[in-house]
Amino acid sequence: MNRLRIFTSVLAGGLLLAPVSLTMPTAQAQAATATRSVTGTVVDKSGAPAKGAVVHLKDTRALSQRSYITADDGQFRFAQLSTSTDYEVWADLNGQKSDSKNLSSFDNKKVQELTLKLP
Repeated sequence: MNRLRIFTSVLAGGLLLAPVSLTMPTAQAQAATATRSVTGTVVDKSGAPAKGAVVHLKDTRALSQRSYITADDGQFRFAQLSTSTDYEVWADLNGQKSDSKNLSSFDNKKVQELTLKLP
Protein backbone atom coordinates (compact mmCIF):
# COMPACT_ATOMS: atom_id res chain seq x y z
CA MET A 1 0.00 0.00 0.00
CA ASN A 2 2.86 2.37 0.87
CA ARG A 3 4.56 1.73 -2.52
CA LEU A 4 1.31 2.44 -4.34
CA ARG A 5 0.98 5.77 -2.55
CA ILE A 6 4.59 6.73 -3.45
CA PHE A 7 4.06 5.69 -7.08
CA THR A 8 0.86 7.74 -7.29
CA SER A 9 2.60 10.81 -5.80
CA VAL A 10 5.52 10.56 -8.24
CA LEU A 11 3.17 10.08 -11.20
CA ALA A 12 1.01 13.05 -10.18
CA GLY A 13 4.10 15.26 -9.70
CA GLY A 14 5.40 14.28 -13.14
CA LEU A 15 2.09 15.13 -14.76
CA LEU A 16 2.07 18.54 -13.07
CA LEU A 17 5.58 19.33 -14.36
CA ALA A 18 4.90 18.16 -17.93
CA PRO A 19 3.17 21.40 -19.07
CA VAL A 20 6.07 23.46 -17.68
CA SER A 21 8.65 21.47 -19.62
CA LEU A 22 6.57 21.70 -22.79
CA THR A 23 6.29 25.50 -22.65
CA MET A 24 9.98 26.19 -21.96
CA PRO A 25 11.20 25.56 -25.54
CA THR A 26 8.46 27.89 -26.83
CA ALA A 27 9.59 30.70 -24.54
CA GLN A 28 13.20 30.18 -25.60
CA ALA A 29 12.21 30.25 -29.29
CA GLN A 30 10.27 33.48 -28.80
CA ALA A 31 13.24 35.10 -27.08
CA ALA A 32 15.56 33.96 -29.87
CA THR A 33 13.36 35.53 -32.56
CA ALA A 34 12.68 38.83 -30.80
CA THR A 35 13.08 41.75 -33.18
CA ARG A 36 13.14 45.51 -33.19
CA SER A 37 13.15 48.25 -35.81
CA VAL A 38 14.72 51.63 -36.43
CA THR A 39 12.96 54.50 -38.16
CA GLY A 40 13.82 58.09 -38.71
CA THR A 41 14.45 61.06 -40.93
CA VAL A 42 17.52 62.36 -42.70
CA VAL A 43 17.69 66.16 -42.70
CA ASP A 44 20.07 68.69 -44.22
CA LYS A 45 21.83 71.42 -42.22
CA SER A 46 18.73 73.64 -42.39
CA GLY A 47 16.53 70.84 -41.00
CA ALA A 48 14.72 70.13 -44.28
CA PRO A 49 14.16 66.46 -45.26
CA ALA A 50 16.99 65.09 -47.40
CA LYS A 51 15.58 63.42 -50.53
CA GLY A 52 17.75 60.67 -52.02
CA ALA A 53 20.04 60.24 -49.02
CA VAL A 54 21.47 56.76 -48.53
CA VAL A 55 20.98 55.43 -45.01
CA HIS A 56 23.36 52.66 -43.97
CA LEU A 57 22.70 50.08 -41.24
CA LYS A 58 25.75 48.03 -40.22
CA ASP A 59 25.56 44.89 -38.07
CA THR A 60 28.67 45.34 -35.91
CA ARG A 61 28.98 41.62 -35.18
CA ALA A 62 28.61 40.11 -38.67
CA LEU A 63 29.83 43.30 -40.40
CA SER A 64 26.96 42.98 -42.88
CA GLN A 65 25.30 46.13 -44.13
CA ARG A 66 21.87 47.16 -45.42
CA SER A 67 20.96 50.44 -47.07
CA TYR A 68 17.85 52.49 -47.77
CA ILE A 69 17.35 55.47 -50.10
CA THR A 70 15.08 58.16 -48.70
CA ALA A 71 12.11 59.57 -50.63
CA ASP A 72 10.92 63.20 -50.65
CA ASP A 73 10.14 63.12 -46.92
CA GLY A 74 13.67 61.97 -45.94
CA GLN A 75 12.25 59.02 -43.98
CA PHE A 76 13.79 55.56 -43.58
CA ARG A 77 12.92 52.30 -41.82
CA PHE A 78 14.78 49.07 -41.09
CA ALA A 79 12.70 46.24 -39.61
CA GLN A 80 13.29 42.71 -38.31
CA LEU A 81 16.52 43.64 -36.52
CA SER A 82 17.86 41.26 -33.92
CA THR A 83 17.62 42.47 -30.34
CA SER A 84 20.90 40.71 -29.51
CA THR A 85 22.99 42.63 -32.04
CA ASP A 86 24.53 46.10 -31.98
CA TYR A 87 24.06 48.28 -35.06
CA GLU A 88 25.60 51.45 -36.46
CA VAL A 89 23.45 53.83 -38.55
CA TRP A 90 24.52 56.79 -40.69
CA ALA A 91 23.46 58.63 -43.84
CA ASP A 92 25.26 60.21 -46.75
CA LEU A 93 24.27 62.42 -49.66
CA ASN A 94 26.50 64.04 -52.27
CA GLY A 95 29.69 63.26 -50.34
CA GLN A 96 28.34 64.56 -47.02
CA LYS A 97 28.06 62.06 -44.17
CA SER A 98 26.02 62.36 -40.98
CA ASP A 99 27.39 61.40 -37.61
CA SER A 100 26.95 57.70 -36.82
CA LYS A 101 24.35 56.60 -34.29
CA ASN A 102 24.74 53.35 -32.36
CA LEU A 103 21.93 50.97 -31.46
CA SER A 104 22.90 48.85 -28.47
CA SER A 105 21.68 45.34 -27.78
CA PHE A 106 21.17 46.55 -24.19
CA ASP A 107 18.50 49.04 -25.33
CA ASN A 108 15.11 47.34 -24.93
CA LYS A 109 13.10 49.70 -27.17
CA LYS A 110 11.13 47.86 -29.86
CA VAL A 111 11.18 50.90 -32.16
CA GLN A 112 14.12 53.30 -32.13
CA GLU A 113 13.55 56.72 -33.75
CA LEU A 114 16.53 58.68 -35.09
CA THR A 115 17.23 61.94 -36.86
CA LEU A 116 20.37 61.87 -38.99
CA LYS A 117 21.64 65.36 -39.79
CA LEU A 118 23.86 65.98 -42.79
CA PRO A 119 26.54 68.70 -42.44
